[in-house]
Amino acid sequence: MSDHVVPSPDLWKSVDALWAWLEADQPDQPVGGREGLLLRMLKLSEEVGEVSEAVIGAMGQNPRKGVSHSWEDVQGELCDVVITALVALRTLTPDPREVFHGHLSRVTERSLGHRPG
Repeated sequence: MSDHVVPSPDLWKSVDALWAWLEADQPDQPVGGREGLLLRMLKLSEEVGEVSEAVIGAMGQNPRKGVSHSWEDVQGELCDVVITALVALRTLTPDPREVFHGHLSRVTERSLGHRPG
């Protein structure tokens, strides 16, 4: 039986649960402090690389491997990027929901603005 609690499907509760799990004293994560923070941010680059690998695989663009991934694999890797980014944001602020929604509002307004009807 696992000691882990299955996170709620609620996005922000799940982000908090994943962040708490990463913040727990884990023997296989010896780097903490500023270095640990930097490594958590760099994890995003790793995940984005996995998206690239999946797209190349889905399109069969590696002659040695051929078609090695599906578009469903790409979707999963994109989800990993989003999850990793939200957990990284939670690492930087105790209220990632407010920060994210505020930023999303600004980007939406800047991008879509008020269009003539």
